[in-house]
Parts: sequence; structure tokens; C-alpha cells
Amino acid sequence: MIYSLIKKTEFDKVLKCGGDWTNRMRIFSEMTRFNTLIAVKKAGSGHLGSSLSAADIVTYLYLNELNVLQTGLDSPERDIYFSSKGHDVPGLYSLFYALGILPEEKLLGLRRLNGLDGHPEVRQPGIEASTGSLGMGISKGKGMAWAKNYNNNGGHVYVLTGDGEFQEGQIYESIQSTAHHKINNITVIIDHNKYQTDMLVEDVNNIEDLSEKISAFGWFVVRINGHDYDSLKKTFAELKNITDKPKMIIADTIKGKGVSFMEKPEMEEASGKTYYKWHSGAPDDDSYLKGLAEIAERIKNLSSGLNLQISVPLNEVEGKISAKTKMEFVTDAYGDTLCEIARYNKKLVVIDGDLSADCKLRKFEKMYPDRFVENGIAEQDMVSMAGGMARMGLIPVVSTFASFLAARANEQIYNNAGEKTKIIYTCHFAGLIPAGPGKSHQSIRDISLFGALPNVTILQPCNAVETKKVVEYCVNESDENCVIRLVIGPSPEVIELPENYEFKIGTGTELTNGEDAVLFAYGPVMLHEALLASSYLKDSGFGLKIINMPWLNKINNDWLVSVAKNYKKIFVLEDHSVIGGLGDRLLNSLSESNLMNGKTFKKFGLNEYPECGTPWEVLAFHRLDAKSLAERISGKSDLEADEKIKEKYTADAPQ
Repeated sequence: MIYSLIKKTEFDKVLKCGGDWTNRMRIFSEMTRFNTLIAVKKAGSGHLGSSLSAADIVTYLYLNELNVLQTGLDSPERDIYFSSKGHDVPGLYSLFYALGILPEEKLLGLRRLNGLDGHPEVRQPGIEASTGSLGMGISKGKGMAWAKNYNNNGGHVYVLTGDGEFQEGQIYESIQSTAHHKINNITVIIDHNKYQTDMLVEDVNNIEDLSEKISAFGWFVVRINGHDYDSLKKTFAELKNITDKPKMIIADTIKGKGVSFMEKPEMEEASGKTYYKWHSGAPDDDSYLKGLAEIAERIKNLSSGLNLQISVPLNEVEGKISAKTKMEFVTDAYGDTLCEIARYNKKLVVIDGDLSADCKLRKFEKMYPDRFVENGIAEQDMVSMAGGMARMGLIPVVSTFASFLAARANEQIYNNAGEKTKIIYTCHFAGLIPAGPGKSHQSIRDISLFGALPNVTILQPCNAVETKKVVEYCVNESDENCVIRLVIGPSPEVIELPENYEFKIGTGTELTNGEDAVLFAYGPVMLHEALLASSYLKDSGFGLKIINMPWLNKINNDWLVSVAKNYKKIFVLEDHSVIGGLGDRLLNSLSESNLMNGKTFKKFGLNEYPECGTPWEVLAFHRLDAKSLAERISGKSDLEADEKIKEKYTADAPQ
């Protein structure tokens, strides 16, 4: 691929030229859209729909309202802007490059190690708040605005939110308290593009009438066209006269604005619902080139009206990369198994948190619409609803991303568990990988959060076969709450289970033989690294036994003793923090069995915040890749000298 950005010098031309103000704003935003598309394509993932819908708003703010370019990024007198939803950050990064806040190599390093995070992080220049977990932005902006008043500092606070974000309860807490405390140096802008992930907001969990609701909390509210620069200019001028209330702008926008086919959702005739396909992910090659061509043509037409010569680079596709073979999504098996069980178990109901497609629940939703509840972006409400269902004798399955479920609704989960009913919590996007979205989405503390509850079983399957058995166990056999951790991306390889495989409570499965040490691991990502590490070690004369251990907090002590008694070196590979994971459970069991005398026990996992980047980059950074594991286990540092094994690892490494 050839990735060539519109250079900053071209943006400077627009800033310095005269002519029609509206056209200058439009061409500037189109140029940022062009670069946003390139950055997301190069990254291989990212959020285009929201970046494009918000582009005109952020362009207007930084070029006309905010004083930050004059005061400096660290001045206490600066205006503050940040996005609460965070999905639109590729577009914001593109604007920062155009304004000289970020260098070109940073923008082209989106979602790469030492590049730019997939969601906003304050370690990046110009980013005022770390976001990505929805609902927090107005509260954080309120705190900044309060602090400005307290410190007698000038500057205004601007917060951009999503519309689906208004399903989060914290949003309503924040708008009520902001008005109550008379924090009036804040303006919130809703990027009201009507779609959350891939569905209409009104179909998921309708938030209208927003104007009436927000006004009732004591805010000054205005609704405008978020792509109309004259309307933006007029509105912000009028808001300067409102000094006795916090302000809210409902900006009607179009998701994917600027690329014709990204502006149009697809209607599904069977369900009558519309679905939006450009919320996240990089476009295919043909769509990428088509989108760039559309934007480039508009830039050409607008620049001619300003008598400008804007150099728009040619970007080319140099051939397609063949997809890897032998990959699977364990989430497919999860969704399929729920559909199978639902045929004979009428008590099974599924609740989703606006992630039906990602959690592979769309099939269940269509087959059993009367047993599927789309609750929207409201995790605490969803979990407590499940608690009520369970009290009425149903078996609710709660599905969303692990980071948002385990932590945000932890008190509600605790309350439900105390009622001694059974609820199944499915934690998708569990663990370190994929790492592109950044730490707001990488769940590395959910095992510890659920593990403190005495009546919860936590499992993580290694492949599709084990996923089916895990789901069947949780629904049909378990008499307590269950947590299913699932990797959301494709498995780097299909983990092969032995022919005599048995799914038994508290026991794992031997995947390799070895006499020198034993390593326990779980989930397809880390077992892949463990198996490759065993290949490194085998060729250097070190035998490592690998145990797949799907039971993360239930240990059969007799089985564990039989496995560990003949090994002096015991290792555990966590897809989690080293605190509160499988390793702590195994160590406790071994200690209780008086089996630790003369043995060493080592946990490999996260003891820091997870990094953002490609799977290979991030695993290597945290020393959880196969080669690093082999070196840490053997104590040798020269294993990479074996080119044969090195080539095998490189070929099999997740990209």
C-alpha cells in the first residue's frame, strides 16, 4: 500500500488564503476527512463513521472558537475541548496534524505501538481527557469547568458526546448536577448522527425528545445542522450571551459524512431495520480508493473557488494480502450454541448492550426476537434487569464487552449474586488482544472483579469446541452465576484438543509433553503464544508441558496435585493482570496442598496498563510473546539465534 497524507503545508495555504469563509472551513474539513480515511486504512481498524460526522464541528471549534492555539496546550487560561465518546479520535488526530499539534509519523502510526491510541489518551499532545468508556465526559468536563472557576482561570470547556451515549445513566447524573451547581462555563455538543454502532438509536433505546429532556434539567438547549458552518457560527455567537446556564447544542449530523456510500445505511427487508456498516473497521481496498476519490474531487472543486492549488496525493493499492488459514472466532460458537439451547430451554433469554453484531448475537435476535432484549448503552440497568428476570425463574445471558460489564456494573452484579439466582455474564473482548482500541477496551481486571464473589464460576474456552461445552455447562448444569470470557477477534490458530478431551469441572487439558516445567494458560491468544514458546524451548532441549485451563476460579485439587507434583518449575500465563487471575487460584490450591516446598512459581501477565498497538507489537512490549516467554522460562536470551524457529514464529504471529 502507498499511504500519502495531504501535507500540513497544504492546510497552511487554506488558513492563509482569503475568500469565502464558509468555503475555507469546508475545504479544511474535507482535507482532514481525506487524511482520516488514510490513517484508519493504514491502521487496519478505527472508527470512520463518527470521525466523519464530527469533522465539521471540530474544524469549526479549533479554527474559530478555541483559544488553545494562541495560549498553548498547557496554559491554565486555555479553552478545553475533548470528545466523551472517543470513537471520533482518528478525525481529531487528523485535525491535530493539520494544525501542527501532531507530526505526520504519529498520524500514520494510529493504533500502533508508540503511535496514537485507538481511543483518546492524555499522553497524546492536545488530548485533554482519556475517553472511550462512554458516559463519563460531561462529568469530567464539569470538573474541569468547576476547577477553572475555583482557580480564577479563564477559558471555556467544550465536550462532544455521542447520541447513543445518552443511554448511559451517568449522563443524566452529570447534566442534573452541572445545572444544580451552576457550572455555566461549559458547552456540550451532541454529535447526533442517529446511529450507535450499527443500528439506529431510536431502534436500540430511543433517547428523544432530547431538547425537552435536557431543558428540564436546567440547561439552555439549541438544535442545529452540525454540518452548516454559518449555523455553527451564529449559534456559538448567541451562546456567549447565555451566562446563567450550562449550554447544550444538539448537532444533527450524518454518520460517515463526506463519503456517499458511508452516509447510507442498508435496509434489511426481513426485520425492517436499518444497519450501518461503517461504524468501525478499515474499509476494503475498493471502498477506500472510492472514498478517497470522492473527497479529492470535492477538495479540487472547493479549492478552485478559492483560487488555491491544493496538492492531493495519489494513494494506491499494491495488491491484496491473502487471509490466514485455520482461524476461527470463538464468538461464532457462542452465538450458535445459544440458538441451539433456546430450542429446548424456554427459560433462556439474552440481553445485549448495543453490541449484538460484535457479540455474534444477531442470529439469536432474529430467531428468538421475543427472548432478546436490546438494552442499549446502559450496563448497570441491563444487569439489574437481568437480576429481576432471574428472580422470576428465567436464565438471563448478559452480553457486552468485558471492560464495561465487569467494572461498571460491578455493584449490580454483586447485588444479583447475593440473591442466589443464576445469571450468565458473557465478557466479550476479554484480555489484552486486540490492542488497537487501547486500554479503555482491553479487559485485564475482570477475573479479579468477579472472582471475589463466592458463587460465581469463571471460564474461558480455548476454541469453538470448548466454547460450546462452556455455554452448555453454564446454561444446563451450573447452579450458580457464570462468567464466560471470550476473545473477540479471530484466534491466531485453532487450538487442537486431544482426542480423549474431557470437559470436567476444575480440570485442565494437556496440550504438550515436557519434563522440565509446566505452564498453565487459557484462551486462544495466550495458548497460541505458549505453544510457540514450547517449540522454541523444545529445540533448545527444554521440555515444557502446556496445560489448557478453562476453569479460572474452580480448581480440582487432586487433579492439580497429580499434574504439578513432579515439576519444580510452575508457570502461569495470564490474559489478565497478574493480580487476581488464574495464577493466584493455582498458587492458593498448591499451598493448601503443601506442594510448594522446593518449587518455584511464576506468573506472567500484566502488572501495568496495557499498551495500544498491533497484537504482535503489544505482546512483545509486555514480554508475553512466544520468544519472550521462552526466554523468561528458560533463563536464556539467545533463543532467537535459531532462525528456523524464529521464522515459524514470525509466520504464525498474530498481525
